[in-house]
Amino acid sequence: MIAVVALIVLLPFAAAAAGLLATRLGTRNLGPRAERVAYRRAAWFAIVPGGVSAALTVWLAASLAGGAGTSEGRFWSELLPGRVEGTLTVVETGSVPISLTLRDDGLSVLTGILVVVVALAVQVYSVGYMRDEPRYPSYSAFVSLFTSAMLLVVYAGDLIVLYAGWEIMGLCSYLLIGHWWEDRANSRAAVKAFLVTRLGDVGFLFGIFVLGTAAGGFRIDDVLRADIPQGTLIAATLLLLAGVAGKSAQVPLHTWLPDAMAGPTPISALIHAATMVAAGIFVVARLYPAFLAAPPTLDVLGVVAAVGMLGAALAALAQDDLKRVLAYSTISQLAYMGAALAAGSDLAAMFHLVSHGAFKALLFLCAGLVIHHVGSNLISHMGGLRRALPITFWTMTIGFAALAGLPPASGFFSKDAVLSAVEHGTGPAQPFVYASALLTVGVTGAYAARAWLRTFFGPARVEPLAEPPPGVAHVFDGREAPRSMLWPAGVLAVPALLLGLAGSAAGSAAGVKVEWGPAAVSLAVALLGAGIVYALWRSAPEQDPARLLGPFRVPCERAFYVDAAYAALVARPVLRLARAVVRTDARVVDGAVRGSGRATLGLSGLVRLAQNGNAQLYVTGLFAGLVLIAVAAVVLT
Repeated sequence: MIAVVALIVLLPFAAAAAGLLATRLGTRNLGPRAERVAYRRAAWFAIVPGGVSAALTVWLAASLAGGAGTSEGRFWSELLPGRVEGTLTVVETGSVPISLTLRDDGLSVLTGILVVVVALAVQVYSVGYMRDEPRYPSYSAFVSLFTSAMLLVVYAGDLIVLYAGWEIMGLCSYLLIGHWWEDRANSRAAVKAFLVTRLGDVGFLFGIFVLGTAAGGFRIDDVLRADIPQGTLIAATLLLLAGVAGKSAQVPLHTWLPDAMAGPTPISALIHAATMVAAGIFVVARLYPAFLAAPPTLDVLGVVAAVGMLGAALAALAQDDLKRVLAYSTISQLAYMGAALAAGSDLAAMFHLVSHGAFKALLFLCAGLVIHHVGSNLISHMGGLRRALPITFWTMTIGFAALAGLPPASGFFSKDAVLSAVEHGTGPAQPFVYASALLTVGVTGAYAARAWLRTFFGPARVEPLAEPPPGVAHVFDGREAPRSMLWPAGVLAVPALLLGLAGSAAGSAAGVKVEWGPAAVSLAVALLGAGIVYALWRSAPEQDPARLLGPFRVPCERAFYVDAAYAALVARPVLRLARAVVRTDARVVDGAVRGSGRATLGLSGLVRLAQNGNAQLYVTGLFAGLVLIAVAAVVLT
């Protein structure tokens, strides 16, 4: 069984290696056909291993559902009671050994299904989206590597192995966000994502070291069973929380995610739904017993989630870029998951993680279909698209319904599970968190309705742009996108619509139940937010309903000036310090080096006077020396 787990992780890695090394073999003499051959090879290398990995993951889930393996140490999953763990090798470090261990249980397999399904949908979608992209082979290879890294995080049984996948994901996000690096906005967004997440990863790595040192090993089971003092646990989990905030784009390390929308839209779907940002929530769920034993850490997580969910939702309501609306939505929805974890329910958090992965991947792929048609990311350039793009309209409607938490879409059930967990939480910050969560429900309904109405209804505002985004073609003849782009969106619409019903029915045995009273309250709040936006739009379809924010619209659009504050408090002082260091280096360090050189040259000039090749000077010097010696001899004797 553990060999199957290793194969699931290695297949996308092998696809990445093949995509980078073998797509252009033997194409040098093909002339104009070389690019087409490389394109087809890259597509096969990307899709076939991903499909096999997805099939193996589904088979693994079926095996665990039947109770394959052992259930010892099970703390999360009631749905998939089986559990298998295997150590491939042990690396002796001289102190704490590192074991190359893989494990599969209910938590890892359910998350693994999300990863492989979304990654496969993204690869199929990218075949059409990146059709004329000359760097498609490297793009698809990095997507496969990204998938393999996330699967390594999901199935890791050792914290160091998990960290390896964690860091490879950071590298892949940098490479993919900056895929169109010729555009300065893309390259800057990639660098920003890399640096901000690395900042959090410093704390994450030290948190792993603290846990591994205290437990005497890095195996996750050993860490969770070890008798670690509470103070050490609090310190370690707070350090881990820094890495979680970076990867999952939570306050205060959330600023990289909206800028990352500069990259290709399929990559946005992959990052927001199945990799990168999902990794932080998954790690907290994987190490949840350690976090439960550190209540102050959960209190910090609750406050961070409360601030992030409402602030990001308000920012989403004011954005004109459709992808940035979805980006701030992701920050808000991940904060929901953090709130559920802070309230003591990893079940609700993971339920919403899987549900959110389905409908957010759907929303991003549909956003790509809209952008592919219009040639712009801006909602103000859209409108009246429901007749031109009927398939996109209905699939994206399902996605927005799930995002707003409207029944029977999946988001209704998973969001209700989160709200119920937060309502029943016992931490000192839980009343504040619950109030923020309920307000966020209303704001989410508002921005989902605004984006839906402004994109598909009202007057058409499509105007050809002089310079469309890279990889986006203007299509104004009313056609939908290629089938390779439509099919993944259509497939993802099914779990986005029905996953909540299935999850709620299956999860009742594990403690995830719909509480119809709170559910009715949250539904009423969501409809209230959507209704206000609809009333404003109905009264003036040509105007933006975001005007309901009044004087707060600009601060919300600028995401409360957090980036500006970081620029003023961190970026500019660091740049000034760097310039001062450069000046110091030039004037002091380089000055000392150049001064020593000039002094040496001057001294050598003096020495050179005695070795200038003039024989008369040599004889004169010899005679003067003899005279001095004679005088000295007479005087001294």
